[in-house]
Amino acid sequence: MNHVIWVVQTTLPGEWNEAIVGAWSAALVEKDLAACVQRDLITSVYSWEGATQSSEEWRLEIKTSAENKEGLIEAILADHPYDTPQIAAWEASSTSGYSYWVQG
Repeated sequence: MNHVIWVVQTTLPGEWNEAIVGAWSAALVEKDLAACVQRDLITSVYSWEGATQSSEEWRLEIKTSAENKEGLIEAILADHPYDTPQIAAWEASSTSGYSYWVQG
């Protein structure tokens, strides 16, 4: 087992309350698609439909294994409320203990 994990990031609507975002996050963990989901409220500035927009969003940083990454991305796409959700994924080096935990 190597010491690499995957970090998958997405955003959810800022108007969702913490309970809804918490349930959405917990579902990913309960389905064994993620070991951990960290979430925080941010302000995003972005171009959409030809105009500069700004809105509050929930940023989710999700830790998963290589084996679960594609299933996690599919689950995000299936349940996401945005037409074009942000889904960014990258490999991250980790300590051996943490990577063993994430990889299950």
